[in-house]
Amino acid sequence: MSHNVLEDAPLSRFHKKLALFASGGPFLDGYVLSIIGVALVQASPTLGLTPSEEGLVGAAALIGIFLGAFVGGWLTDIFGRHLLFTIDLIAIIVFSALQFFVTDAFWLIVMRLLVGVAVGADYPIATSLLAEFSPRKYRGPLLGAFVTMWFVGAAAAYLVGELLLAHEDGWRWMLASAALPGLIIVLCRIGTPESPRWLLKKGRTEEATAVMKKVFGPDASVDDIEPEVQENLRIGALLRAGYGKRMLFITLFWTCSIVPLFAIYAFGPKILGALSLEEGADTIGAAVITVMFMVGCVVSLLLVNRMGRRSLIIHSFLWAGLAMLLLGIFPDAPTLVVMGLFVAYAVFIGGSQILQWIYPNELFPTEIRGSAVGLASSLSRIGAAVGTFLVPLSLSGLGIGPTMLIGAVITLLGLVVSWLWAPETRDLGLGEAAALGAADSRARSAVSSSDAPSS
Repeated sequence: MSHNVLEDAPLSRFHKKLALFASGGPFLDGYVLSIIGVALVQASPTLGLTPSEEGLVGAAALIGIFLGAFVGGWLTDIFGRHLLFTIDLIAIIVFSALQFFVTDAFWLIVMRLLVGVAVGADYPIATSLLAEFSPRKYRGPLLGAFVTMWFVGAAAAYLVGELLLAHEDGWRWMLASAALPGLIIVLCRIGTPESPRWLLKKGRTEEATAVMKKVFGPDASVDDIEPEVQENLRIGALLRAGYGKRMLFITLFWTCSIVPLFAIYAFGPKILGALSLEEGADTIGAAVITVMFMVGCVVSLLLVNRMGRRSLIIHSFLWAGLAMLLLGIFPDAPTLVVMGLFVAYAVFIGGSQILQWIYPNELFPTEIRGSAVGLASSLSRIGAAVGTFLVPLSLSGLGIGPTMLIGAVITLLGLVVSWLWAPETRDLGLGEAAALGAADSRARSAVSSSDAPSS
């Protein structure tokens, strides 16, 4: 493998700063989606919210993220990563601050929707920019770390929420507080260069060369950017030929990964309570499981280059699915056994969680990378929303055992999809991974070899 200035560059201060500032999006996602749960304790009686209005307030940001992820991806492919990398954060700041002044349910729902749109838009923008600057050796861990920052944002939201609950109208400050980290992040992002890959695709060769020299040194040039697909791709490429199959794979595995996870995260105490845990163990257990989700992501970040993408996602779904299956078969097991199985699920599912941001960025060319990430993120949110909505109905109508078995089936479906279609992109340059052929042939070879008798 010949040395490439961009793909084989050492991990520099620039890469670390870009990864940190880019991860502000998932931090704000976790913060915005979590702070509302605490804020509604005060906001509901103050605004006189009905149960249906409470539900809309809670769901508005999720709906916004669904819309924003695809729109943001489409816009960043047209107008570039750098411009929208700043604009979307400014929108988060403005709409978060405006929540302070709402006086009724309608405007609170509108503001939450707009905040969600801006947060959702940041995912494809930030991940595309990071992927296009990252050397192949560090691309997986840097992109995978995005998921970990979601849990950091959620933890920060709960802490801020608890501190402000003691104050009158504390809910207003809670909702507006997302503007502060948003302001810090947008200030840090100032000066981030445009992606040289995107510039080159737009024919702006001189600008691309200047960025390459600034980031990778005076000897770097656009010649170090390996050739990608030459046809003038449009969004339709996501739905046809090989790229359509890749989009289907990413959407299916992403959905299978987050439907049970979102349900457990949102209804942890209720689910654990249905398992007849000892008094008080349901709330404590939910907190422990939340921490374990983050631990699982961190462990997976350490393994993604050692094991490879394909092996990691297969093992992630396999062991997480078996843990969920045992919970469904033995819902009356002792507390320690139940908690052990939940912890196992939370840790093992971390592999599929971090790959939600690695695979979409690696498997599509520069021209449609943002759109691909945005579309996959949007489609997976549909499954997450439906799954989260159905959990209480399943618990009351079917019971905890069948509910856990449904979660196991969904998780093991992710295993089947990954076994059949997951490619290996660990050692490939970004252009090579995005090209139809190399990564897909690796997937076919892996399936074929696994079916052959061992010697």
